[in-house]
Amino acid sequence: MTIISDITVPARAPYSAVLKAGQIMRIVDLKSQQAVDALFYNAQDTTERYSAQDTLAAQAAKGWRYDLTTGSVLLSNEGRAMVRIIADTCGFHDTCAGACSCESNTVRFGHETRFMHSCRENFIAELGKYGMSKRDLVSNVNFFMNVPIRPNGELTVDDGVSKPGGYVELQADMDVLVLISNCPQVNNPCNGFTPTPIQIIIRDA
Repeated sequence: MTIISDITVPARAPYSAVLKAGQIMRIVDLKSQQAVDALFYNAQDTTERYSAQDTLAAQAAKGWRYDLTTGSVLLSNEGRAMVRIIADTCGFHDTCAGACSCESNTVRFGHETRFMHSCRENFIAELGKYGMSKRDLVSNVNFFMNVPIRPNGELTVDDGVSKPGGYVELQADMDVLVLISNCPQVNNPCNGFTPTPIQIIIRDA
């Protein structure tokens, strides 16, 4: 195995990289309980991008749960495999709750949180590097984020279950542009109320 890159992404910061077909990205939760939001685009044609709806519909057809873990295949809006989860020490990753934003912070936590930094801002900043804008924001994955669905259908953000050094590994089925927001949220327990750094390792298979 050849390591292509090995970097530490600071707490609250964005990151992006192109993962070539066959390459593997390991996302490491260094301190535990750190949500990592991610977007995926076909690196050759960014109009093809991750679809949570198609991904979960395909899982439901197989009788799988609504969360993501080892064996989950992340599908595009064209129904094609983008990346697949090949290893996972956490066992639960969310793709229903979306990314935090200034607007959602205000609604959920009060007007005093209106100008707190958010994942949506991180994503917009990274999208700009590739000629895209907020119009290109789509549904995302929240790695390490614990979002149980209550019997009444309510989504709840609970304490994260990842341990220090916990990781998830993604293998690309196509050349994929991966955008990461190392979530800055401090108003709910998705980050244990204290955002921390993560490590991202990209390697050949």
